[in-house]
Amino acid sequence: MADYEIPEPEPKEIDEKLSMELRHLAANAVLRGHPSGDEKCESCRYYLEPYEEISYCWHQKLRILVGAQWWCQWWEAIPEEG
Repeated sequence: MADYEIPEPEPKEIDEKLSMELRHLAANAVLRGHPSGDEKCESCRYYLEPYEEISYCWHQKLRILVGAQWWCQWWEAIPEEG
């Protein structure tokens, strides 16, 4: 067992498939890695944990992890309580 070497990581077929799916999702969602003015994921109603740098977006058309400073076309302000 002492001679075992960990192989170099290589993308698998599933990684390439998921990468293409996410690329299409990002293109269709106009998902960007930067805010659009004051609109950014951390201030969107769909950003699950606004105190985290990366969190889950629960918008029905995305449902993926996104960054706090990202933005997409479905951005919505957090409703005021009351």
